[in-house]
Amino acid sequence: MTALVGGDVIANGVRLHSERSGGAKPPLVLAHGLSDDGRCWTPIVDALAGSFDIVTVDARGHGLSAAPEDGYRLGTLAEDLACVIRELGLERPVILGHSLGAVTAMALAGRYPDLPAAIVLEDPPPLWRHEGPMPDDAALSRSIAAGIVSLKRLSRDELRRQVVAQNPAWPEAEIGPWVEAKLAFSLRAVPLATPEHLASFDIRSVLGAITCPVTVLHGDALRGSMATVADLEILRTLVPQLVTVHVPGAGHSIRRDQPERYLDAVREAIRAS
Repeated sequence: MTALVGGDVIANGVRLHSERSGGAKPPLVLAHGLSDDGRCWTPIVDALAGSFDIVTVDARGHGLSAAPEDGYRLGTLAEDLACVIRELGLERPVILGHSLGAVTAMALAGRYPDLPAAIVLEDPPPLWRHEGPMPDDAALSRSIAAGIVSLKRLSRDELRRQVVAQNPAWPEAEIGPWVEAKLAFSLRAVPLATPEHLASFDIRSVLGAITCPVTVLHGDALRGSMATVADLEILRTLVPQLVTVHVPGAGHSIRRDQPERYLDAVREAIRAS
């Protein structure tokens, strides 16, 4: 396992935890999904730390970061991540984000176009599908929020049994970090999965300002991938430089379902950026 150096950064007045592999290598920032945290990137860190100075960041309400009473909005998460990048002195990092971390990377790249060298997005939820709020996704988002709340009622052993039963093909290295992330997750961050959050930030308003290369990795809709081919075609009209990569046999957690294909796609996206 790659040794990381942990530390805290104050971003927007909130203490955020980050860990870094270090070295005179290109910086790569990893932004996790809702209810995950930096530990959930452990297999990816192990695979890529030889080539990159990797930084994992626990979003507010996640992992070892503070859980303030408010600030659980996409725009605020983008500002938080930008603050961490600046405080750590990272110059033009590639940002690799999953799910909520992916749309956070998109918001950051639109608001601060000179900050990232490229963004690579693992199955971002298609918040760009409609202009303004997404009323037809309200039921889905409420279901996701309720599912996260239900996980907080489970013990460590119960969480482990559930994730193994639902994802029997996941590597063992993914199971422990997933469980620990769910135990550490603060219920204060649940609003990030609600319709009110979806309506709080018009991501279309910033997509046209993204100038860096953008790659989206997506899986199979039947396995739970959120971004459909139709969604990605809409995104391409808003971000013309978009490159999409289909990873067959994967659902929403592409790196857990198809780790080798995922790593190949990430390396290629970074090489091409």
